[in-house]
Parts: sequence; structure tokens; C-alpha cells
Amino acid sequence: MQKGDPTNPISADQKPASSLSLEPAAQTVPKVPGEAADPLVPEATSPTAAEYAGFWIRLAATFIDVFVLGVVGITVRFTFGFSRLFEAGLLVQQAEPGQPLQAAGLFLLGVVGTSILVFIAIEIVYFAGLTAAYGATVGKMVLGLRVVNTNGQKIGFGKAALREIVGKWISGLVFGLGYLWVAFDEKKQGWHDKIAGTVVVKTR
Repeated sequence: MQKGDPTNPISADQKPASSLSLEPAAQTVPKVPGEAADPLVPEATSPTAAEYAGFWIRLAATFIDVFVLGVVGITVRFTFGFSRLFEAGLLVQQAEPGQPLQAAGLFLLGVVGTSILVFIAIEIVYFAGLTAAYGATVGKMVLGLRVVNTNGQKIGFGKAALREIVGKWISGLVFGLGYLWVAFDEKKQGWHDKIAGTVVVKTR
């Protein structure tokens, strides 16, 4: 005699065919040693696989970037300014009597304005251009950091410009609070990161 509930005609050991699971068992594909990872899911830059970069290491990267830009700026200004000062001296010599200082002053004003525009262009190329091309400025490269979107993918120039120009300007508006936000945010995002939808991760 079979054991089971006497009121149930179907034995506890006998289940109807409709209650059986028809789903195939999950199969685990063994990983071949030395096989390359899926290129569509870059483990090194995916936020789920990489560690978010905190405030202090990003500050150190900023110091390196400031140093690099300082060297570039001094070189450009020295080269550009020296040649323009020479031209200003010639202009003073060739100016009409009684108007040499006015002519030189207007010329030097134009030189200063041009040098400022040139340096702004250098900063845009440095921050937005390098971030779009390599995902990092020189400072971030040295410390093993990379800027990616929230899906872990490389960003383009538009998003890099939004982050580096507009976003960082907003981050610095209120006593730099947008930069300090990195220290308290769960994903270590500053305001410029939130505006552009980016995160900074460690690659090593």
C-alpha cells in the first residue's frame, strides 16, 4: 500500500505531469584559460567591476594637471609674448610723434587678449580633448583613473566638453561645493559628473 494522504487519490510520491518543470536547466559554459574577455563588456572600466575614484586621488590628479598646464602655459606665453614685445618695440619706433605710448598700449592690450584666448583653447583641448580621446587627462593617466559614462563606456567629445567646461564651472560656483561633493557621494560623483552622467573609476 502506498503512503500518502488518504483523501487525495494521487500519492505524494506521484505528481501530475503538468506540475513538472519544463524549463531547461541552466548551463554554465566553462571559461577557456587565456580566453579574452567579451569586448562589449570592458571589465576594467565597468562601474560594477571597477572601484570608484575618491576625492583625494582625484585631487592629486588635478595637481598634476595644473603642473602640466603651467609648464605649457609658460612656454606658450614666453614664446608668444617675446615675439609680440619685439613687435611692440618696432611699433613704438614707427609711431607718429606724440602717439607712441598709445599705439603700444593698444597693441599690448590686443596681445594680452589674444594670449588669454589661446590659453583657454589649450585648456579646452587638454581637458575635453584628452578626456574624449583617452578617457583621462595626464594626471588621471598617471594615477590610473578613467572617466566613463554610468554604463562603463567611453564618452565622446560632446559629453566630455559638457563635463569639463559647463559642469566644472557649475561645480566651482558655490565655493567649490560641486568638487567636494565627490567625498560624500555614493558613486564619488561631483556635480560635473552628475550633469554629464559620468563616473571616475580606477583602472589599476
